[in-house]
This record gives sequence, C-alpha cells and structure tokens, in this order.
Amino acid sequence: MTHAPLDPADLTARLIRCASVTPEEGGALMLLERLLSDHGFACTRCDRNGIANLFARWGPKGHARSFGFNGHTDVVPVGDRAAWSCDPFGAEIRKGRMMGRGACDMKSGVAAFVTAAIDHVRTAPPDGAVIVTVTGDEEGAGVDGTAAILDWMAHEGEAMTACLVGEPTSRTDLGDMIKIGRRGSLTACLTATGVQGHAAYPDRARNPVPALVRLLDRLATAGLDDGTGHFDPSTLALTTVDVGNPATNVIPAEARATLNIRFNDTHTSSGLIDWLNREAAAVGHETGIDIAITTRVSGESFITPPGPLSDMVAAAVTAETGRTPALSTSGGTSDARFMRAHCPVVEFGLTGDTMHKVDESVEIAQIHALKSVYGGVLTAFFARP
Repeated sequence: MTHAPLDPADLTARLIRCASVTPEEGGALMLLERLLSDHGFACTRCDRNGIANLFARWGPKGHARSFGFNGHTDVVPVGDRAAWSCDPFGAEIRKGRMMGRGACDMKSGVAAFVTAAIDHVRTAPPDGAVIVTVTGDEEGAGVDGTAAILDWMAHEGEAMTACLVGEPTSRTDLGDMIKIGRRGSLTACLTATGVQGHAAYPDRARNPVPALVRLLDRLATAGLDDGTGHFDPSTLALTTVDVGNPATNVIPAEARATLNIRFNDTHTSSGLIDWLNREAAAVGHETGIDIAITTRVSGESFITPPGPLSDMVAAAVTAETGRTPALSTSGGTSDARFMRAHCPVVEFGLTGDTMHKVDESVEIAQIHALKSVYGGVLTAFFARP
C-alpha cells in the first residue's frame, strides 16, 4: 500500500500554534501523542513533577536494534511581544519562511524526525524498533525532562542502541556541522563575608571586596587547559560582581560574584569545584575573609568518538545537502548530556541563527531537507547487518 508522505512543515506549524513556553505543555505533546498513536506507535506519557514528557515506540520492546530520536517542544518566552512583527504563535509564512517561537528551536526538528519516523515504518517496516522521545523541559532546569524519560525507560526495560538529538547544530548552512559531544557547564556563586563599617575607619571593619576581587583575578587569569583533540580550551567567564551597597561611605559586610565554566574532557565538575574551593581557601587565609562557594552543574563534558554513528549521520547529510559536515563539540548544553549515559548519541539539525530571537523563523525548504536527512539515517541504520 502506498502512503502519501507526511508534511513536516505542516506539523511544524501545528506545533508552533501550541503556546508551550516552559513548563507549559500547551497541547504540543498531546498533538504528537495522537499522531504517533494513529500510526502504530505505542505511546506513554512520562510526566514528572508537572513536566510533560512523551515516549513512543514502534516495533518490539527490547529489540537489539532500536534507533531513537530526542527533542523538545517547550520554548523560551517571547519577550517583548510588541517587538514581534507577527503573532509568536501564529506560524505565519513569509517569503518561504515560517515565523513563530520555536520555529527554529526546535519544533521544526521534532516535526522532521516524527514525520520521518512515521513514513519510514509505514513504507519500509524495519527489523527493530524506532523510538521517539520528546520533553517539555529542555529550556528549563531539565531535571524532570529527558532525565525523567530515561528514568522511566530504565524502570520499564526500554532501550535505544543509538540516538540522534534534533537540536539546531548547523552554523551557516544546513549540513555544515554535526555535534558529537558537548562541553560541561558549571556555575559557581561566591560570597565573601567581612564586617561592615565606616569608610573613614577601615581599621574597624573587614572589607570583603578586595578579597573577592583578588580571588576573581586569580580564577579568571588561571588558564584551565590548552584544549584536547576534540575540544577547544575550557573557559571561565565572570558574569556578575555585586555588592549591593548604595552608600559611598560604608564598607559592605558582603560581596558576591558569579562565574560560569565551560569545560572540556580534561576536567570533571568535581575536580573544578575542588579547585575553586582551594583557591577560595587560599585567599581566605591571606586576607582573613571567609569566601563561601555554591555550585550548580548543568552537565558534564562528553564525547561520542567519531565512528559508525557519526559516519552514518554524516553520509545522510551529505547525500541530502552535498556538504561534508564538521564534527564539533562547540556550543552550549543540550539534552544529549542525558542521552549519552544511555547510548551513543550525536546531534544534527537546522541552522540556529534565529533561535530565541524576536521573529524566530525557519526556511520551509530546510524543514523538508531535514526530514530527508533523518529518513536517510533510519534507512542506513536498519540496512546494516
């Protein structure tokens, strides 16, 4: 029986019209659940703590060969709505581009892999399983998003043997970059505590500001590493320095700062936290100022070494776009940081030039090309012995 291919641009538009600003589901996952169920996928909602998540599988549970896709339908807030030239949730089409929040990041990617997965199992039912996982919490804390899906999968004995995350990865042209890993991300909040006093009598106070500044200078100028085979050098960025003191004649009791470290596979978050605490203790010993540090780790550094999975995705990209993609670890964090503990994972998707911006948009032709790439990956994966 011949089936008409599903239109990924139409599904993108329907998803954009769901106002799924984190943590609101907005109807997006309900839409995908109905569509996938109608085409033979066994669907389960893996919601946790008010976050909506969807797991869908076509084919037998526990098959030795199962290919998975991962993505998200939640989006960042629209910001100043008056700055938009269109309805952020209207999916308006202008000059071959679809407008709306999530058009680029990443409702088009979800629409492309969902329609590719459905078309593949309808036209060439594979010997194995095709799995789709979609979360409503990628743009938020992520604690109850893809992590919750993976917890549910572990409990239920569900598994992928390989995964492709559909985040925007291309830099200037579709197909010029695949992500095979990501840097880790660590945020540290530093609080230096002294004794408040009059600026005219500094000997009667203990000023925390010079101690904090001394520590920040040491950290910012330390140089963490020179990079590795697949990663650029790690970076440390100072993002805030705050005293909150409106008076010019008062030495404050506290001074605070925040920094963010993006680190490669030279480091672990625990090793970096130990380093921060050692440096703070050293400055505290020198100055008599206590400096406390609290940290939050968004993800560890990881890499899927170049090999069968990245080769397969690259070949599908080249077949569709004519480009040979670079294998990169650049950029921020993504839900691949969770998937990597489950199975080999790579990321491939659209160019990200409009994501999170006012008048976010996507070229409709790119949505169709992306679906073709994902379909090519599925064909190649299940054609292997």
